[in-house]
Amino acid sequence: MSRERKSYDKKFKLMSVELSNKRSDLAVLAKELDIPPSLLYRWRREFSVKQESSFPGNGNVVLSAAEQELARLKRELRETQLERDILKKAVSIFSRNDGKYSGS
Repeated sequence: MSRERKSYDKKFKLMSVELSNKRSDLAVLAKELDIPPSLLYRWRREFSVKQESSFPGNGNVVLSAAEQELARLKRELRETQLERDILKKAVSIFSRNDGKYSGS
């Protein structure tokens, strides 16, 4: 009884959004396109927010230059914090004075 999930290409979505901007009754347009009206509203909202980067397909997110830089900096920060934590552990291990290693 499960329905197969339909997928729509970027061209269809852009055409639907363009038609929805020209038409007044979106429920009728959605019925003509054989899609739920809520999907048409969601596509319109996404296009109004992201414009050219909307509808990337298959979960691929298109990031702006600022978002890419932020992601790179976050990755770099995580790596640096990991290195710092490893070095802290190493320093604490080698600085123990338990008499096993005298240094000479």
